[in-house]
Amino acid sequence: MPSTSYPRVMSEKAAAKITIAENGPYLVSGGLPLSEQALGVDATGNTWDYEDLGRIEAPESYALCRCGQSANKPFCDGSHSKAGFDGTETASRAPFREDATVLEGPTLDLEDNQPLCAFARICDGHGRIWNSVEGTEDPELREVVVHQATLCPSGRLVAHDKHAGEARIEAVFDPSVVLIEDPQQEASGPIWARGGITIISSDGFEYEPRNRVTLCRCGQSSNKPFCDGTHAHVGFKAHGSTS
Repeated sequence: MPSTSYPRVMSEKAAAKITIAENGPYLVSGGLPLSEQALGVDATGNTWDYEDLGRIEAPESYALCRCGQSANKPFCDGSHSKAGFDGTETASRAPFREDATVLEGPTLDLEDNQPLCAFARICDGHGRIWNSVEGTEDPELREVVVHQATLCPSGRLVAHDKHAGEARIEAVFDPSVVLIEDPQQEASGPIWARGGITIISSDGFEYEPRNRVTLCRCGQSSNKPFCDGTHAHVGFKAHGSTS
């Protein structure tokens, strides 16, 4: 069961950060490990977890493609300049809670910041989390809701324990960068920044640190720098040819 240890995660590897270059790549520093994972399905066919696809060798600092057009993905090769990529950041800069709605349940409350949705669909199976939160007096259903909320990669969904002073329930992630693949959609998903990594805008603004963040890597999100699920609609491929 995930624990309420978010503050500890946030304090680790404080030097780790991702700086967004203007109309260019994500500049990753602080020795953040880079790996790839695929969204996996359970026996009922619902997206439910992640499959480890292995570590990607990367130096202490590296640049990840943000325009979706590099021939050396996941790393930047300068294609953004040739393509005239417009990486203008349009996402809200308000704290998470200001943009979130709250669904109340008997043992859990659920915060939902819909614009952050990265279309991972872990929330959709087993009765859909928005319906299930009302039945969390049932321990088994509560466990399902906690699983769905804590593994929502974008952090759109955050569960709070009503019996622990509204404590945030978070999985413990070491600061790391994961590239998500989505075999069901035959698409490559976002960059998953985990463990409270500092993300700095191209104009120097520091986004609110969060345990789970998904950054667009197809170049077509309308909520840059964050993923909005467009990769699935356009069939973005990080391996082989791109759409």
